Amino acid sequence: MANQTFNPGEDRFIVSSCLAGLDTRYDGGNKLCEPVKKLVGQAIAVPFCPEQGGGLATPRPPAEITGGDGHDVLAGRARVLTREGKDVTQEFIRGAREMLRLAQAIGAGKAILKSLSPSCGHKAIYDGTFSGKIVTGDGVTSALLKESGIEVITEEELDD
Repeated sequence: MANQTFNPGEDRFIVSSCLAGLDTRYDGGNKLCEPVKKLVGQAIAVPFCPEQGGGLATPRPPAEITGGDGHDVLAGRARVLTREGKDVTQEFIRGAREMLRLAQAIGAGKAILKSLSPSCGHKAIYDGTFSGKIVTGDGVTSALLKESGIEVITEEELDD
């Protein structure tokens, strides 16, 4: 893990729900990250799933960004599509806006988000072909939070 250090005594966080152990992933599971679960348990972090917040069900078909990354989605230059081709762009944007509203409401200046996710990915996401290929870029929620001044890292960047 990289050497990102957040001070739990001073920082408030918004975090991906799946990292807190909540079954909110597209496949109905979670990606429990013990340091994130601990922050939630200490009431320092608030979990939120932007895909659920945007109105998508759990479980749901996997989705990837096509034509760019989350910044491009927010600018109207890229779309979020399911493997079957259904356009879920508006749900991803709505969920990102909801997560930003919650982060602002709780005074969170930092976010810990799930790596590679089309919503939460930070610096790396899947390429939109459902082939497992990873490209440089941010998910939709990660992009919106960054553009709004919230510091974003993934669970992979946490110090143990």
